[in-house]
Amino acid sequence: MNVTLFVTCLVDLFHVNVGKATVELLERLGCTIHFPEGQTCCGQPAYNSGYVKEAKEAMKHMIRTFEHAEYIVTPSGSCATMFKEYPHIFQGDGEWEERAQRLADKTYELTQFIVDVLKVEDVGARLEGKATYHTSCHMTRLLGVKDAPFTLLQHVKGLEVVPLPNAHNCCGFGGTFSVKMGPISEQMVDEKIQCIEQVEADYLIGADCGCLMNIGGRIERKGKPIRVMHIAEVLNSR
Repeated sequence: MNVTLFVTCLVDLFHVNVGKATVELLERLGCTIHFPEGQTCCGQPAYNSGYVKEAKEAMKHMIRTFEHAEYIVTPSGSCATMFKEYPHIFQGDGEWEERAQRLADKTYELTQFIVDVLKVEDVGARLEGKATYHTSCHMTRLLGVKDAPFTLLQHVKGLEVVPLPNAHNCCGFGGTFSVKMGPISEQMVDEKIQCIEQVEADYLIGADCGCLMNIGGRIERKGKPIRVMHIAEVLNSR
């Protein structure tokens, strides 16, 4: 199966190991990975900040870049959601709406692709310890991917996955929200960390690097002994 990787800005700039783990994991599952070097930002930060005209130029570039892909897979529920929003953004545009729809229809978040397309629930991973999982807002509420991560994590040998109290609460990142509303964001992420500590987890696992960067950064500043991992890294553990 031919898979084209949409690596995302945060993976490219801050979480390179997540991209590496994604590629190794999918190759182990029998996929051939393609990586268009022309890919850039999907336009989400600019679009969410109200710069619609400017964001559309980035979106058109991404549509052209991934137009010939068979499947598009990304280790980010948030960025997958943005691709799914393209048809709405270009609604009524005779040149771009249909092309945006084709892009959206073949785009998958990583765990969604593994479970729903590859029909795999056990990837042969092993990680010792107790973990809890952060359900990111965009992935669960907008993309609608809720069960796939837990399906895969419950098959990781040696890993005890415990429910995270108040899991539905945002971690406070929210993209530009954490910049514009810093004090509120700080209180939200502190509450999230308190919930993680409550279950005495060794690992905090998530599927969006924005959330993990926010939570992980606060954990580090507070000196907490909790390891933050992207689910791709967990599933690639042997």
